[in-house]
Amino acid sequence: MPYKPNERVYRAMALLEPIEDAAQFRVRGYASTFDRYVLFEDEDGPVYEQIMPDAFQGCDMSDVILQFDHMGRVYARTTNGTLWLTVDDHGLLIEADLSQTSLARQLWEDIRARMITRMSFCFIIADGGYDQGTNTNIIRRISKVFDVSAVSIPANPGTDIEARCAWDGEIAGIRAERRGKIRRIKTRIKIDLLGGKTHG
Repeated sequence: MPYKPNERVYRAMALLEPIEDAAQFRVRGYASTFDRYVLFEDEDGPVYEQIMPDAFQGCDMSDVILQFDHMGRVYARTTNGTLWLTVDDHGLLIEADLSQTSLARQLWEDIRARMITRMSFCFIIADGGYDQGTNTNIIRRISKVFDVSAVSIPANPGTDIEARCAWDGEIAGIRAERRGKIRRIKTRIKIDLLGGKTHG
């Protein structure tokens, strides 16, 4: 499936964990991993997605914010030194200092109490496509990361397909592509069957 330039997309990826040092109010987690994962599953089977290990090369991460559910208040920010992003062998690792405001400290408490356990990130795909052979949406290059977010209900394939569709439209596009492929195969089978019939 072709990517859409300059369109923001969202992914819920990994656990957000508190660093158990109450004096620091820090959290860390992977906003993205390089493992292949199930993007969604329907009656035709699973469709996977994989962010390639060099996808963040040249990515603009100059001003990334930490939010809750991708909107509203900013709890940490790279430009003021309260949010750090590092690409390692596993993915995009984030660490945030939530000590600067009372609301940020409350978010840390919610994470520590396991009221909030997941995170997501918002980004633009610069290069990617759909590999029909492996049913995998491949993200080869990410041009910009806008935010990383603690999320109350992660929009991931196991819990909320509709939210993902509303966010980026990719699932609907892949489904349409798969349906078209299945229709073409069924049409060919019908033609072959009709052409092979004997009348007597």
